[in-house]
Amino acid sequence: MPSKQIRKQSVSVTRGARRRDEDSGTDVGEGTDEWSQSKATVRPPDQLELTDAELKEEFTRILTANNPHAPQNIVRYSFKEGTYKLIGFVNQMAVHFSQVGNLIPKDSDEGRRQHYRDEMVAGSQESIKVVTPEAETLEEEEEPKEGEGEAEAEAEAGSQTDIPAAAETTEKVIEEELMAPVQPKERKLTNQFNFSERASQTFNNPLRDRECQMEPPPRTNFSATANQWEIYDAYVDELEKQEKTKEKEKAKTPVAKKTEKMAMRKLTSMESQSDDITKVTQAAKIVERMVNQNTYDDVAQDFKYYEDAADEYRDQEGTLLPLWKFQNDKAKRLAVTALCWNPKYKDLFAVGHGSYDFMKQSRGMLLLYSMKNPSFPEYMFSSESGIMCLDMHVDHPYLVVVGYYDGNVAIYNLKKPHSQPCFRSTSKSGKHTDPVWQVKWQKDDMDHNLNFFSVSSDGRIVSWTLVKSELVHIDVIKLKTEGSTTEIPEGLQLHTVGCGTAFDFHKEIDYMFLVGTEEGKIYKCSKSYSSQFLDTYDAHNMAVDAVLWNPYHTKVFMSCSSDWTVKIWDHTIKTPMFIYDLNSAVGDVAWAPYSSTVFAAVTTDGKAHVFDLAVNKYEAICNQPVVAKKKNKITHVQFNPIHPIIIVGDDRGHIICLKLSPNLRKMPKEKKGQEVQKGPAVEIAKLDKLLNLVREVKTKT
Repeated sequence: MPSKQIRKQSVSVTRGARRRDEDSGTDVGEGTDEWSQSKATVRPPDQLELTDAELKEEFTRILTANNPHAPQNIVRYSFKEGTYKLIGFVNQMAVHFSQVGNLIPKDSDEGRRQHYRDEMVAGSQESIKVVTPEAETLEEEEEPKEGEGEAEAEAEAGSQTDIPAAAETTEKVIEEELMAPVQPKERKLTNQFNFSERASQTFNNPLRDRECQMEPPPRTNFSATANQWEIYDAYVDELEKQEKTKEKEKAKTPVAKKTEKMAMRKLTSMESQSDDITKVTQAAKIVERMVNQNTYDDVAQDFKYYEDAADEYRDQEGTLLPLWKFQNDKAKRLAVTALCWNPKYKDLFAVGHGSYDFMKQSRGMLLLYSMKNPSFPEYMFSSESGIMCLDMHVDHPYLVVVGYYDGNVAIYNLKKPHSQPCFRSTSKSGKHTDPVWQVKWQKDDMDHNLNFFSVSSDGRIVSWTLVKSELVHIDVIKLKTEGSTTEIPEGLQLHTVGCGTAFDFHKEIDYMFLVGTEEGKIYKCSKSYSSQFLDTYDAHNMAVDAVLWNPYHTKVFMSCSSDWTVKIWDHTIKTPMFIYDLNSAVGDVAWAPYSSTVFAAVTTDGKAHVFDLAVNKYEAICNQPVVAKKKNKITHVQFNPIHPIIIVGDDRGHIICLKLSPNLRKMPKEKKGQEVQKGPAVEIAKLDKLLNLVREVKTKT
């Protein structure tokens, strides 16, 4: 730093005296030159000598927010990496003094209110102080002095008469003010600042860093050396152990071996299903459904809200919108042989997997899918023989009866976790000798026992009853083809057995049911008569694939066959009322649950056909290919009981869900001032109207 220059100060008094001496002409003393020379500046010896450019140079100082005294080398130990690490972020703010002020601006609302309040208090106090002294002075006022004039005495006398009256009025006012109850004013606790009120302020808790410290796991260093002899000895010991176990197994009996295997299976199953997994199964299922709903959100939106807008511009045509596709890798090469909706849970349906090719029979599977989770089945059961048919109980929706290709029938209970059926027929308990093509639950018998019926290619229609945990069978009827008896020389008669393929029970008449056969005939049978038929219909030229009663009309039923036709019958007339040729073998048909005139049919060329007799009684109002490949054959179709959707299954094990467009489920339109009649009676009348037209034509011909 350059040293400060030392300067001598000159005294202004001496300068003024010197000037006066010069003006007056008087001589000044000898010391005047020394005094004037003493004003010269003296430089210190260590002062820096700077040039003019260096003196004119400007230096700018920049103020930053960084604290120069903040430490920059703080180091802490990191347990994760096991070393000391330098901390990069350091708090640079240093607070030297802080104080909360309580000043209120005069221009603010709070300042004006306080100023007004102070003025009111000051004014009330002054009024009390002014009134009370006047009253006292008026009472203590002295009489007029002697020597004053008569006029002044009279004036004073007049004023004295007025003063007591004024004093009385003021005293009354003060008494009234004092007697009146003083009501405290409600003071609102407002904030001392203007931007907010106390009621709207919230206290934000500071963020906390939670840290935990744990002891590291113990570590040990292990080292060993292995040579060829040690390895050889270890192999020899292992071989000796294996030989000893083989000798022990030879000594055991076969019964002991089976029990040991069963015990090992139980142990492995218990180990695989631990308590931790079973506790979260319900939660995991819900989470899986939520994930699938997000994955297939567009499909779910279409299922709920989409309607084909093009139906408004076409009267007699409709479309099918593909929704979900259900498939499982374990049932990849198995055909869909049966479909059935659950009667209680309308989003759940059962699928039977098997094979219609008798040369390629392997195994079967029973899967239950839910529309809430299209990616994986809710229940899965496997069987050694292919499943050809199934049905779910109306009152007990957890009971599923199935029919196998080997002729057996079985009942699965969905409430029980094991994968084997609860009840199963055997060769000793009256199993069929040919594949079971259809099974149907019936009402409980007189003893409230569960029972169902089955039909097979062996010509037997069997009633199965569940009595004391056993399946008891009774042959209801045996199918015999008419005019096919042959006589043997010994005098015996041989009857050709009819092969049953499908049957259905009447919705109101319990004892009556229909049976379709491979010969193309349909028999109307009764549970009471086991030797003869109520009626016979020459229905088709090939095997009857399905027979179904109309859900509304008690006289009408429908049949389909591999001869490419679908026929609608009145069971009181032996000839069909309507015949539809679909140009391919018909695999299955189904009545719609919402209308008596709507039904669907699927063909082996991969198409789905939807008919509405009330709209068009000559041809289908929807012919749409459902399966992508032409080689795929559609085998079955089912309507959902409440939703406007159908499901179809093919021979590759896929199940496709399709939504019906508005034209395929037309309901009667409401007219102004008229209520639309709905219900079974309206549906019966609608179908009767069509049947009467056909009957009139037949009678004329």
